[in-house]
Amino acid sequence: MSQTVTLDARCLLCPLPVIRVQQAIEQLPVGTILTVYCTDPGALHDVPAWARIHGHTLLETRTEGRDYIISLQLETSR
Repeated sequence: MSQTVTLDARCLLCPLPVIRVQQAIEQLPVGTILTVYCTDPGALHDVPAWARIHGHTLLETRTEGRDYIISLQLETSR
């Protein structure tokens, strides 16, 4: 079973959500599902693009109220 980790990147503007995702991933094992909560609409593009470049799988993007939620599965080791 995969571990699920939540990252709160609310109130951070580009490029900080991506930087926080990268920092979190450095501490997590392959297979982990990382769910990121952001308020910067640019994160809906930036985080999935970063994940694709680094070999991770985008599971979901959605909006809940003012939050943009992005779920990734870590597919590669650091």
